[in-house]
Amino acid sequence: MLRFIRHALAVIAACLLGSAHAQVYPAKPVRLIVPYPAGGGTDFFARTVGAQLSAQLGQQIVVENRPGAATIVGAEAVAKSPPDGYTVLLGDTATFSVNPSLYRKLPYDPQKDFVPVSLTGRFALLLVVNPSKLNANSVQQLVDEAKKAPGKIDYASPGPGSPHHLAMEMFKQRTGAQFTHVAYKGAGPAIQDLLGGQVPLMFLDLAAGAPQIKSGKLKALAVASDRRIQAMPELPTVAEAGLAGFEAWAWQALAVPAGTPRAIIERLNAEFRKAVGAPEIRQKLADAGIDPLQSSPEEAAAYAKSETAKWAKVIADGHISVE
Repeated sequence: MLRFIRHALAVIAACLLGSAHAQVYPAKPVRLIVPYPAGGGTDFFARTVGAQLSAQLGQQIVVENRPGAATIVGAEAVAKSPPDGYTVLLGDTATFSVNPSLYRKLPYDPQKDFVPVSLTGRFALLLVVNPSKLNANSVQQLVDEAKKAPGKIDYASPGPGSPHHLAMEMFKQRTGAQFTHVAYKGAGPAIQDLLGGQVPLMFLDLAAGAPQIKSGKLKALAVASDRRIQAMPELPTVAEAGLAGFEAWAWQALAVPAGTPRAIIERLNAEFRKAVGAPEIRQKLADAGIDPLQSSPEEAAAYAKSETAKWAKVIADGHISVE
């Protein structure tokens, strides 16, 4: 009987200790890994929301940029981190849905090595042209021009497997028009050459494209979202322009290493919802062309799974691969 009582007390003490640990989380700064260089849309999101989370949690959210290899460098670092809630990844379409189909060898498994916390935001993608280099005022005119000279019209992207690249690949497959891909090391150089006329066309995220469109340097033909966007209500969707069901976003999600305690995941989810729900934060994100998202971990996992299937088909049909 004494042995039983001691065992019961030990179990109760362990449970109470585990509960206490969960309640005090976080007890030290939390690293938020951004797999892109500083200054981009993902970095802006991380620093904007991270500052709000720091205030809510009473611990600093330290944004750490780990760019490289289509987010693989940052993702691998988080996958190999202790599952204690002190290392969080702000990954994106490439991290969770594209890379498994694009790369023959990947040092992490999106489904086995991570547990989603929440979807965080998405960026509308605009089909834009440099009007001084390409005479197209609509999606149909663009397709007609491309079919007159198959493969002679170049398009830019921030890199192979980026949402911008795959949106155009899907556009090619749906229209039968042929364009030639010119990959850049990031959105900045791609936009610079688009404005300079070295390439006349690309899918560009709203945050980067809006100022150039307003100035007249670029012309938007359509948006790849499932509905028109508030910032440009007169701009048709690609689906409205004739490609029914066409939809492509650059989206993001928070994730932690597999094995992270459920209580910590739920705490992070609740605090993120609170942070992104703050009116001033939502306005900052909206001003930057970001559509804030909130979800349960299960909803984020389901969305990533559906996106994986969609882009796997585009990648396979386009015979796209990266060593």
